[in-house]
Amino acid sequence: MFGWLRRRPARREIPDALWQSALARCPFLSERPAADVAKLRQLAGEFLARKEFHGARGFVITDEVAVAIAAQAVLPVLHLGLDWYDDFVGIVVHADEVVARRSSMDETGVVHDWEEVIAGEAMDRGPVMLSWHDVSGAGERAHEGYNVVIHEFVHKIDMRDGAPDGCPPLPTAAARRAWLEVMQREYEAFREKVIVAERFGGDETWLDPYGAEAIDEFFAVASEAYFVAPARFRAEHAALAQLFDGFFGAR
Repeated sequence: MFGWLRRRPARREIPDALWQSALARCPFLSERPAADVAKLRQLAGEFLARKEFHGARGFVITDEVAVAIAAQAVLPVLHLGLDWYDDFVGIVVHADEVVARRSSMDETGVVHDWEEVIAGEAMDRGPVMLSWHDVSGAGERAHEGYNVVIHEFVHKIDMRDGAPDGCPPLPTAAARRAWLEVMQREYEAFREKVIVAERFGGDETWLDPYGAEAIDEFFAVASEAYFVAPARFRAEHAALAQLFDGFFGAR
């Protein structure tokens, strides 16, 4: 298994064939400026040196799997740096979606249990779980603004300053207030559109309606589209695009 990955340098030099395969799988990577693509390759190599991949339920982590995930995972931190991912090591990959058991207590003290089918999950200061089925189809679903890797790794960024709240760590309280003012307004407008679509037959939203679940999910869903379908995202969510440019770094 992964002969070239057995060594433990500070950065792994990704073989050209593997890198070209990752770019072919994800045109939203190869379409970026040449300098960005070169930096993505460097960061992906550093990512592979720092993280540990684990296949769940017999799933085999091949070179192709590891490089495809790494290439997409480093896109949000292209201009931020890999230190934003220094609170975890493990990445668990399943062949397909998994059923997660959930439990919560409401305000009256009643405990509710349910099951949820998920394609990925980011745990606070813990591993990231991904479905290879969804990862491998990233290029085909980019026009939908969908990308499970970016979604979960943006959750990781959001969690760095505590519970996920739709706002990444920012240098000042004023910057945080300004971010949340835009994010809250855009989230509430999106949530209203989802409600109208689901309850009253209105137009479906382009962004995944899962983003209406909570503001942190909206941040992750919007970030997916920002990176994989930037032109449409800018056309439909100009205020968010400007906000994200300031944090992630303009395309």
